[in-house]
Amino acid sequence: MRTRSIVWSFNYAIQGVAYALRTQWNMRLHVVAAVGVMILALFFRLGTLEIIALAFAITLVFVTELVNTALEAAVDIATDSYEPLAKTAKDVAAGAVLIAAINAVVVGYLVFLDPFTDVAETVFERVRSAPAHLTVIALALTMIAVVVTKALNREGSFMSGGWPSGHAALAFGAATALAFVTQSARATLLALFIAFLVAQSRVEGDFHSVTQTVIGALLGVLLATAVFQLFSW
Repeated sequence: MRTRSIVWSFNYAIQGVAYALRTQWNMRLHVVAAVGVMILALFFRLGTLEIIALAFAITLVFVTELVNTALEAAVDIATDSYEPLAKTAKDVAAGAVLIAAINAVVVGYLVFLDPFTDVAETVFERVRSAPAHLTVIALALTMIAVVVTKALNREGSFMSGGWPSGHAALAFGAATALAFVTQSARATLLALFIAFLVAQSRVEGDFHSVTQTVIGALLGVLLATAVFQLFSW
């Protein structure tokens, strides 16, 4: 019976985590950010202490988000109308998540400061000697392609809505141009991660669907690649 009880306890806990992932957009965002951070940690070959610090910071964010979700559910069950104390309880729980997130950002900054500094120095050095006009041409063509496509589809504007996502196209186009200019795997990975966050923000803000952002990202990558492949000689 004890073994069965332990197994069911784990099952209930996993169901709780799954519920938070299904219903809470912030929880899904935390997971994506955590995966990205750990990939960067492995890529930069961080030491054991740095990875432990990142793991603790990530875990703290997850725990506070789960507690916040549980408290919101409990408050919603207990109250059928607006209650000032219920609002206070939810605000305090959200504040705990905010503090944990700020702590995670600070820890990430301290841990990645030196690796990113090395990458930035390499990027700046290579950008100085790279043909800047190719990047400008690639981004200009991307903007033109987005405007023409949206004009043909007659929906949305360059800044919001429609096919494809202009923000995603420019972000991934810039990341691709940076990859060709720097020829650095670390710089490329960082640029693609930032571009992904830009695309994700467009989906989160309900400006674009996932498909629209993916098409925009592919458009930016393909155009930038074509420009650098054709003219970088």
